[in-house]
Amino acid sequence: MFIKFLSDRVVKAARSVYSVMIEKNPGLIRDRKHHLKTYRYLFWRCDLQRVCWSCLTAFLQFIQRVLFSLLCFVSIKVKHELNFLDKDTQFYRFQDSQFGLNHISNEKDSEDELQEALSLLSQLGPDALLTMILRKCPSQRSPEDLEVIYEELLHVKAAAHLSSSVRKELAAVLVFESHAKAGTVLFSQGDKGTSWYIIWKGSVNVITHGKGLVTTLHEGEDFGQLALLNEQPRAATIILREDNCHFLRVDKQDFIRILKDVEANTVRLEEHGKTVLVLEKSADSTEQGGAGNSSKYTVMSGTPEKILEHLLETIKLESNGNDALDCCVSDFLLTHKVFMPSSQLCLMCYTLNQHCTYQAQLAEGSEQEKTAYVLNIKQKVVKLVGQWVALFGLHLKEDPIALDFLEHDVTFYFLSSSDLVLYEIYRPDNKPLTLMLPVNTSVQEIMSALGKTGEDHTPLKEQQGPEQGTTDVLEQMSSKDIASELTNYDWELFTAMHEVELVYYIFGRHKFPGAITANLERFVRRFNEVQHWVLTELCLCEDLVKRAMLLKKFIKIASVLKEQKNLNSFFAVMFGLSNSAIQRLYKTWERIPSKTKRIYCSLERLMDPSRNHRAYRLAIAKLSPPYIPFMPLLLKDMTFIHEGNANYVDKLVNFEKMRMLAKTVKIVRGCRSQPYDHALPLRTSTNIRHYIQNLKVIDNQRKLTQLSRTIDC
Repeated sequence: MFIKFLSDRVVKAARSVYSVMIEKNPGLIRDRKHHLKTYRYLFWRCDLQRVCWSCLTAFLQFIQRVLFSLLCFVSIKVKHELNFLDKDTQFYRFQDSQFGLNHISNEKDSEDELQEALSLLSQLGPDALLTMILRKCPSQRSPEDLEVIYEELLHVKAAAHLSSSVRKELAAVLVFESHAKAGTVLFSQGDKGTSWYIIWKGSVNVITHGKGLVTTLHEGEDFGQLALLNEQPRAATIILREDNCHFLRVDKQDFIRILKDVEANTVRLEEHGKTVLVLEKSADSTEQGGAGNSSKYTVMSGTPEKILEHLLETIKLESNGNDALDCCVSDFLLTHKVFMPSSQLCLMCYTLNQHCTYQAQLAEGSEQEKTAYVLNIKQKVVKLVGQWVALFGLHLKEDPIALDFLEHDVTFYFLSSSDLVLYEIYRPDNKPLTLMLPVNTSVQEIMSALGKTGEDHTPLKEQQGPEQGTTDVLEQMSSKDIASELTNYDWELFTAMHEVELVYYIFGRHKFPGAITANLERFVRRFNEVQHWVLTELCLCEDLVKRAMLLKKFIKIASVLKEQKNLNSFFAVMFGLSNSAIQRLYKTWERIPSKTKRIYCSLERLMDPSRNHRAYRLAIAKLSPPYIPFMPLLLKDMTFIHEGNANYVDKLVNFEKMRMLAKTVKIVRGCRSQPYDHALPLRTSTNIRHYIQNLKVIDNQRKLTQLSRTIDC
């Protein structure tokens, strides 16, 4: 029955692949005998695998998984079974009557149709493979399966507040449950609570006696947990709001066991009757029995002082900073301003540096051992401060107490002069002039730098945008050159942005005295500029033929941007093309060649927002640095983590949250870990560079919509 939910495009794609398989191997599907009974139109799964390798190379082995998981086949042993058995000796049959494959033409599909089919099925493959994994019995999931589920749970709203260890345990016990019909009652008010549910796809209505509809829950939200915790009957009735709803279910016995496991692996350190540090035993520690080794514990929460003390113990003087434990120290430093000012960090480092001598005097042992202990602690404090300075750079100059501490209380003082801010000043013609200057540049120094440009910088009123497009100018530039210059400029903006700006931006810059987010904000504005540039140029082009050529050029630019791994501008261009003002230009789209339309459709799939932009996340997982990520989504992820988790748990710093935030921030670090020079062509001409850096745009959606209505009547 599930097959009816497949889109026409999927059915068409599957038919195309089916036709090629049958053409290459006419004997693949035939009548077969099994237990003295004849079955029509059957094949062995192992035969299909050999066919895929022989006729369409290794790529189709992956497509085979997609076809299986999209339920194009049915097992003859269990005819109504939706899952397929992963056995080479199992018979299968195409669902001819429902799938329509018995009406496929014998004519050879065109190469373009086949490529389009393979492209679509490969795009659906990862999601289909995930569904297959979830449909497996939990006991049959491999370690690779569990890792796939765990990665998905990182982006599920209902699991946002859970620790990494809990998510890993959930991955091993989650059960997939689906219901086809809207109106199905999942459970009723007063029923005994037996499971916790996470909505994987679809939505449900929550109804209670006397009040009726209380609320509607959507994808990523959960319900049913309270009845498991308090051993009370269900407090509401849950009814499917739409067809084809999917759920991830955790049964009560697993839910309670996970809670007990978490508690059993949690260590709480107390002082004066109050908890000051909460640690969670790592998997390695549990397996190896390393309870006495502090490196086998992960900090979950604690007071800032105790967290720092614990992390200081884990610092390895011989490591280069890439060690997992040093990464935890980096996470603390990157996010410390969320829960304490830099002045407190300076005081804590000073206290640790001084207190170790006092502790050594009280301890037993030889003078040599005491001296070695003091030296070890002091070296760790110096390394900690070194990481702090290296991470924040010139941003520390905004904090006088930090400067005083570094100059007088630490034996070294270094700040990177490479921390620059991109200043943007608007000229009289409303074109922005950009200057790259040190972060601590004064207003007088900025004005002096402006004076050297020879420009008149008298400010004007904000303008409504250009009245004429630049189609004639764009016609003289190649799509590759435009894309290359977009990427060159984006890379300048991206590398000028400091990692800590992301933390300031998410929590609110006003909460951090002296915080600077100028580079990040400029980079975010650039995304909107490029998006509105596409809209502006197409809506201001009144000539139909030229507009169609311009539309084709923008599709080509998007394709090149994707090749250059500039996903930020790629999404900006594609968002512009998918805007309602452009999509309604029916006459313009009719003039686009079918080949270009297919390219656009393939690019569009990367923008699919379903499963929390799963298509995009899978794509970037395969990229190696350098690349420019889709910054709005990265900021959304950080906001998701921030809003889904409190800063404090039982009055202790929620360090698990800080580590999750830092992990997202480090994506930026990874993207920039290699220079872009080898990945980009040489600089384009000065004219193209000037054009790209000074885009004229209309950022008024109403005006753009009105323009689109007048040019494509």
